[in-house]
Amino acid sequence: MLSEPMTLYKLMILYLLKQVNVTLSENMISEFFLSREYTGYFTLKQALSELGESGLIQLHSTRNASRYSVTEEGVQTLSFFGKRLSPEILADIDRFLRENRFQIRNELSVHADYYPAGQTGYRVHCEVTEGKNSLFSVELTAPEEAQAIEMCRRFSLCSGEVYRLLLKELLQAD
Repeated sequence: MLSEPMTLYKLMILYLLKQVNVTLSENMISEFFLSREYTGYFTLKQALSELGESGLIQLHSTRNASRYSVTEEGVQTLSFFGKRLSPEILADIDRFLRENRFQIRNELSVHADYYPAGQTGYRVHCEVTEGKNSLFSVELTAPEEAQAIEMCRRFSLCSGEVYRLLLKELLQAD
């Protein structure tokens, strides 16, 4: 184990992001570290911030989510120093990713965000993707920001039902 815990946490984050090879939500990263009691929330936030400031990870933010990806510099750093991670820690990260692969995939495929639309309120953009292909995309107008926020939250929870309902209605024979 490393003598500097913060360095260990940073290497663990780099390995976690490299293994998924896509953006990963801050919630998912936090779930790994906090559920296994590797460190506390504020220490994790500090590690993420320092990795971002040094250009080893990249933050992708929307109004309702923060997602991270590893940069090429982060991959190189991991290749130099990753050997310092114990086989037990690597196995724990790999196990976490296997156990949560469906949740991670679902997070990647469901997107909802909103933005001001002048006098008409807010535009809410909701999308379901598979890989790089859009399966379903819809934009709606919400008169108030609170409603736009709630629509984004609810779409993330029930996107599958919305998609099935829309398909059923559109494919229904007259």
